[in-house]
Amino acid sequence: MISWIQRSFQHHFRLVFLIMLVAMAVPLIWVFNASSGVGRAGPKILKQQFFGHDLTKPGTSELLFGDASLSVQLQAGFPAFNSIDSAQLQQYGLQRVAALALADQLKIPEPTKDDIAGFIKGLAAFAGPDGQFDASRYAAFRDNLRTNPRVSEGDIARVLSDDTRITRLEELLGGPGYVLPGEIRHQLARSDSAWDIAVATVDYAAFKPEISAGDDALKRFFEDNAFRYDVPPRVAVDYIEFRTADFMGAVTLNDNEVRAYYDENSARFPRPEQKVTGDDKKPEAALQHNPDADFAAVRPQVEQALRVERAQRRAAKAAADLTVVIYEQRLKPLTPAFEEFLAQGKFTLRSVAPFYRETVPPDLGWTPQVVEQALRLTADHPVSDALPTVTGSLVLFWHDTLPSYRPEFVQVRERVATDYKENERRKRFVEFGRTVRSQLEGRLKAGDPFDQASATIEPKLETKTYPPFLYRQPPQAIDVTVYRALERLGRGQVSDMLLSEDKGYFIYVKDRKLPDLTETNPQYAATRAQLARLDAGLSQGLYLRELVAQELKKSRPVDASR
Repeated sequence: MISWIQRSFQHHFRLVFLIMLVAMAVPLIWVFNASSGVGRAGPKILKQQFFGHDLTKPGTSELLFGDASLSVQLQAGFPAFNSIDSAQLQQYGLQRVAALALADQLKIPEPTKDDIAGFIKGLAAFAGPDGQFDASRYAAFRDNLRTNPRVSEGDIARVLSDDTRITRLEELLGGPGYVLPGEIRHQLARSDSAWDIAVATVDYAAFKPEISAGDDALKRFFEDNAFRYDVPPRVAVDYIEFRTADFMGAVTLNDNEVRAYYDENSARFPRPEQKVTGDDKKPEAALQHNPDADFAAVRPQVEQALRVERAQRRAAKAAADLTVVIYEQRLKPLTPAFEEFLAQGKFTLRSVAPFYRETVPPDLGWTPQVVEQALRLTADHPVSDALPTVTGSLVLFWHDTLPSYRPEFVQVRERVATDYKENERRKRFVEFGRTVRSQLEGRLKAGDPFDQASATIEPKLETKTYPPFLYRQPPQAIDVTVYRALERLGRGQVSDMLLSEDKGYFIYVKDRKLPDLTETNPQYAATRAQLARLDAGLSQGLYLRELVAQELKKSRPVDASR
């Protein structure tokens, strides 16, 4: 099987290519983050050995984490890959390197073609709806690969071989997995219980009790919660802005540049829809496009987009040049030398009143990145980097930092009143839930159906029933708050009101049937095997994480130029 895999995995597979691009960014997170010590060393040459691999070498990092990305998408499935963040992918890549190093140490042999073929049939990427290997999915995978030269057959063969070998290692590290009979029965009872429930829901927005708020009550609330009204430290900044619009006039374009920009970005400039008449209404005529005519139809938009892009670059360069000059001349804001520099350069310095994160003036239109940089400025670090904005670029300068303080009650009375009323409303909503539960239990004991019992309560409760279901196969429409609470309930019980952000839920368990908990139940053996795999996986995962941590601890970046 490996031979035709190698023949087929030579060309194009768009998803793999996308994942490889993501993987190329991962080593940058690892190698060039602020805590790694790499990327800020100036002329130094740094090395970090990790099981014989230098993680500071881009080629090495791209290969290791690229293989990890491809491994994840094949083993976890393509949709599952999208839920994995870069930190998880990085950790998996390091564990994978550690596992291969340990496999070499334990002399685990290279897998055979039959081993790899068997491994492929167990990959989630090629599993059908029933969880079994789907040959059609695999065939589609092979067909898509035939047109992309970016992923070679060597890449695929290497990842499959390594993963097969790592699987053997994990079996050794995890062992058989140890599970007690009580654990099996507990899990079986949990996952295979059959539930028949009804749910009543009350909307928090509809709960509007009358709440009075006298000054005495508000002052007590303020005293008990004064920390909530503390004003954090605020920073006052000045800034010089380089607007894109101010550089538009300096941009010159020729026909070749505009056409080349269109050819590279044609998807951004679709040709306006044209009305067709007569014979032109034929489908084949409507589908015909002339690239020159398409370009001519959208040329003004293309030229404007290119002009704006180049003006943005000029604005960014001007801002960056300003920071360089300030650094080279060792200028500091709020000094005569700085003021003289601004005057000579005819720079306009604008000021922003003191603010903290929640009070940034909205009319500034600053991005979160700009706000974050502004809040980090201090007297010791008074100048920011050049920062992009919606309208161009800017450089921030520290002006002052005001300390935190606690306002007087009269200064925040309106806010205290709002918080007090909401707090009282939430407390009364909880009390309302206790009353409703008691009323529902009383009506149910009297023989009323759950929906009729719910209909007598104000604010109105909305009732919903579900067809009987197993816990491991919940209805798609069930709320996660309801689903998670089921294990705490028994037959005939009404739950306390369960609170979510804007609703309260009451669950009535009409029936709950436990499965057969003896060893004669076929699910008993399946559950035992599942728990054993989980136990084994936990053991080997902990071991590999510890192995990675130890290797990273002893292989911190070192200066190789000394």
